Amino acid sequence: MSKKAHIKKDDQVLVIAGKDRGARGKVLRVFPREGRAIVERVNMVKHHTRPNPQKGIQGGVIEREAAIHISNLMLICPETGNPTRVGRTRLEDGKGARVAKVSGAVLS
Repeated sequence: MSKKAHIKKDDQVLVIAGKDRGARGKVLRVFPREGRAIVERVNMVKHHTRPNPQKGIQGGVIEREAAIHISNLMLICPETGNPTRVGRTRLEDGKGARVAKVSGAVLS
């Protein structure tokens, strides 16, 4: 069983640990089962690809983003622009929502 991730696709995040510490970027994909996420221009790795003319792939060494553990990411509050922890609350209509601990702003 996997716990619900505190970040979602299209969130702005700050990397708080690892070789890219201090980098900010947009979350491109989240893998909740593995507890990892892919962040734009963070954790870049070189990937050797074979040419495939049928798919239009030229081949060679390609740089692309690798997954990073979500414990190394911190959400950036859209109101203040500062990193924040994420809480959960229930809205008046009964739906659950994420809340920024810094400002109390309801996140998407």
